[in-house]
Amino acid sequence: MIRAHPLLAERPADLELGFQRMGLPLRAREYLLEKLPQYRLLLTGLTRVEGRFLKGLFEASTAPGREEYPVYVAGDPRTRLGSGLLVGRREQLERLIGAARAEPELAGLAAALTRAMESVATPAPLTLGERTFAFGARTYVMGVVNVTPDSFSDGGRFATTEAAIAHGLKLAEAGADVLDVGGESTRPGSARVSTEEELARVVPVIQGLRARTAVPLSVDTTRAAVAREALRAGAVLINDISGFHFDAELPRAVAEAGAACCLMHIQGTPETMQQAPRYEDVLDEVLGFLEEGVARAVAAGVARERILVDPGIGFGKTLGHNLFLLRRLSDLRVLGLPVLVGTSRKGFLGALTGGKPAGERLAATLGSVAAVAALGGADFVRVHDVAEARDALAVVDALRAGSEGGALYGVPKVGA
Repeated sequence: MIRAHPLLAERPADLELGFQRMGLPLRAREYLLEKLPQYRLLLTGLTRVEGRFLKGLFEASTAPGREEYPVYVAGDPRTRLGSGLLVGRREQLERLIGAARAEPELAGLAAALTRAMESVATPAPLTLGERTFAFGARTYVMGVVNVTPDSFSDGGRFATTEAAIAHGLKLAEAGADVLDVGGESTRPGSARVSTEEELARVVPVIQGLRARTAVPLSVDTTRAAVAREALRAGAVLINDISGFHFDAELPRAVAEAGAACCLMHIQGTPETMQQAPRYEDVLDEVLGFLEEGVARAVAAGVARERILVDPGIGFGKTLGHNLFLLRRLSDLRVLGLPVLVGTSRKGFLGALTGGKPAGERLAATLGSVAAVAALGGADFVRVHDVAEARDALAVVDALRAGSEGGALYGVPKVGA
């Protein structure tokens, strides 16, 4: 499959400060937004058909005085056949997409480039229960409520119904935007519990939380039977670590309830995922897995705007895989969906901090949360320590929006 990864994609907001300092009128800003933004797109999965097409357009546009199309550089045909780089302005890429759409055999290339161009846009708002989440201005917090005796992160401290409800309410008071209730541990090497046991753990907690807080509730499950009962009890989001790959009935259960879902990537199962994770292209394989899950959701009747995606940090990945995915998290934007990331207290943070156990990884967790928020790659972060994460995100989100550069950065009064 052809993919176009935005190595660099200028956002209009990033140019706006410069325009304000220059005192440019609205018409000039609009013109420059069309002419100035630069894109660098890494292409993979190209066949000879797309390669010849791109090379031909680039050669045609290099004549004196002609710059109709982006610069194209092919990858090394001996070792990286099917790869290339496009560098150009928005108008050049749009012209290229138009030319590709005119040829049926280039539909895949046109679609990949279109997704890459649209990746700078914020996802559509998401309504969960009584709340609507608008993306782009701040990073939202999902609080973790583990109703399990063998959780890696909290040692089963909230395994009883009463303790889990009390903990969930505490997280809600601390500012959690969503509460995620889980009744089955998915730590590396964990075995499955029965459907009956999972139901007995999560349903009473959901009912208790729903009666006492308006914070939207999510259920962390891979089973359709658990999802149906949880949704009846008051949950509005199904958080599936398998990305709709374990239970074929789960997409239908979500669709029938009109619920939302978060699809995560995993290689293998919790029992086997950390035995020997290996990828040829981790980013490409994660995207392909998530695209399959999204397709299953849509085919079952789930509205696309009701879907989130999660790269699955720690689920079938080495330390290096985790770091690479977090560094390139913005590449998931080509899916056009909100992105949720869970790094909280995970093993790779322990490895980076000298082997600290889960209970001593708060500082590392906050570092990872701040980093993914600063890079603009996450819309939700899933954490155990809600109050601390909210404080870290308040700083990062404010820094990203900082615009008081003095009087000369104000909106011009003439010609605006």
